[in-house]
Amino acid sequence: MDMTGRTVLITGASRGIGAEAARVFALAGANVGLLARSADKVAAIADDLGSAAFGMACDVRDFAQIEAAVRNCVERFGGLNVLINNAGVIEPIAHLARADPAGWSAAIDVNLKGVFHGMRAALPVMIAAGGGSILTVSSGAAHHPIEAWSHYCASKAGAAMLTACLHEETRARGIRAIGLSPGTVATQMQREIKSSGINPVSQLAWEDHIPADWPARALLWMCSPDADDCVGTEISLRDDSIRRRIGLA
Repeated sequence: MDMTGRTVLITGASRGIGAEAARVFALAGANVGLLARSADKVAAIADDLGSAAFGMACDVRDFAQIEAAVRNCVERFGGLNVLINNAGVIEPIAHLARADPAGWSAAIDVNLKGVFHGMRAALPVMIAAGGGSILTVSSGAAHHPIEAWSHYCASKAGAAMLTACLHEETRARGIRAIGLSPGTVATQMQREIKSSGINPVSQLAWEDHIPADWPARALLWMCSPDADDCVGTEISLRDDSIRRRIGLA
């Protein structure tokens, strides 16, 4: 997939899937904007990627910050073609009866409201330009209850519905809305899950998790015409047929 001349904005880009996606898209020739709460980390990654990348501090819980990031993309590169809603948190892992209301709410703010903020900020720019791709990193937890993950399951289910609503409202205006359920990925989030010791996911061996470059490569493929039949849906990297289409082992 040749992304030369196209611009991609990635939330949660300081590590894991977001950082790998930045590298994959940059190698494909894209201009890349990396967003995360840690300005130093995304700036360092952007420096490694070269002049066609920038890093910017952005808390997706604050609409004004992500709106400013979209504006920065447009000013630097002339537009915005792809938004990747990747920022997400798994903590605080806790059973409902003991869940901290403030922590539970904070997870919703990142995992659900952060996705809405990204969509809302990107849409006016993309619609005015005739279209674009809005890709949201989902989870199997969006569709199945998992012990002590009520905050994560609820927020991911909401984000999946946002993707469906986005498709319903904007497909005729050139917006390609697709979700990606990557499965369990070898990232810092899995270390946090492991340390909790709660539910079967925390019992998985490290080698059971896929590498972060797999979902990153999937996100690049999702921007290609080959993925047009997936628009409006959520694809899963647990699906062998999807892996083959992307070219993953």
